[in-house]
Amino acid sequence: MPVPERMIAIRIREPGPPSVLEPVECPVPPVGPAEVLIRVAAAGVNRPDLMQRQGHYPPPPGASVTPGLEVAGEIAAVGSEVRGWQVGDFVCALLAGGGYAQFAAVPAVQCLPVPAGLTLQQAAVLPETFFTVWLNLFQRAGLQPGESLLVHGGASGIGTTAILLACAFGARVLTTAGTAEKCAACVALGAERAINYHTEDFVVAVREVTQGRGVDVILDIVGGDYLPRNMTAAATDGRIAVIAVQGGAHAQVDLRQLLMKRLKIMGATLRPQSSAAKGRLAQDLLTEVWPLFVDRRLAAPPIHARFALEAAADAHALMESGTHIGKIVLLVEHPAT
Repeated sequence: MPVPERMIAIRIREPGPPSVLEPVECPVPPVGPAEVLIRVAAAGVNRPDLMQRQGHYPPPPGASVTPGLEVAGEIAAVGSEVRGWQVGDFVCALLAGGGYAQFAAVPAVQCLPVPAGLTLQQAAVLPETFFTVWLNLFQRAGLQPGESLLVHGGASGIGTTAILLACAFGARVLTTAGTAEKCAACVALGAERAINYHTEDFVVAVREVTQGRGVDVILDIVGGDYLPRNMTAAATDGRIAVIAVQGGAHAQVDLRQLLMKRLKIMGATLRPQSSAAKGRLAQDLLTEVWPLFVDRRLAAPPIHARFALEAAADAHALMESGTHIGKIVLLVEHPAT
């Protein structure tokens, strides 16, 4: 199928509410020597997209200003230096931007094959959260089989991915969520215990479940005053991975607790990292995680809702409402040729 010169993409007209997202016609992005061009079938919606729309999370230098950090679709063109991919291959990919569009150019090393048994829609919601969880939980925090993990925001895209991956690798998973429905969904995904943070103190609940020991690893998307509480909930030699600050960017902690428990507190962002670093993560996922889809030890995160690309504003409004469980995906149509 020939590649057109122009496409539909979503533009952020100005920083603001979801209504600033609007479909526009623009050129199809050029393909660099080490890139592939993907005819996008579906694009995942993630909280960093909302932050970018609000003006708080600009794309890295050289990246597309179009929002969207993950897509799935068919390779429509390959750069001159690309090896291992060809036109017609079906892939999912991690992007630094540009996913809310009919076509997206991406470094070839950031692509992965669509896992066996998954649809393009399911594959589209994998890269951003799987790269993030693998980097922070397994590479940096070193989560091991048999260890205990506390996931904050278990019903979010990151949370559902963390529950699924940790369970697949033999960890014991506890999680927090804000409603009974979300807690039930987390348990259905494999969490041993889901703690409703509106009605329970997660520190008390963790200590009860672990007989006072605490958890080995904590994945935190909240930040703020959760950090000192995480330190209390952590076991000796515990590791706390902070990957977002939805509850605030500042915290006051008791460093004596840090010392006495020999805790490690770490943080990381994925988007600004180099293509080479993201490529290494992709290879790790291909080797360590993708085979789990084949033998059904791992499933894709649940998709809560699907929207047409042109309705990206509605997708953002849903995510901002906080009522979704799992992922939100945009479906991209292409005119017949």
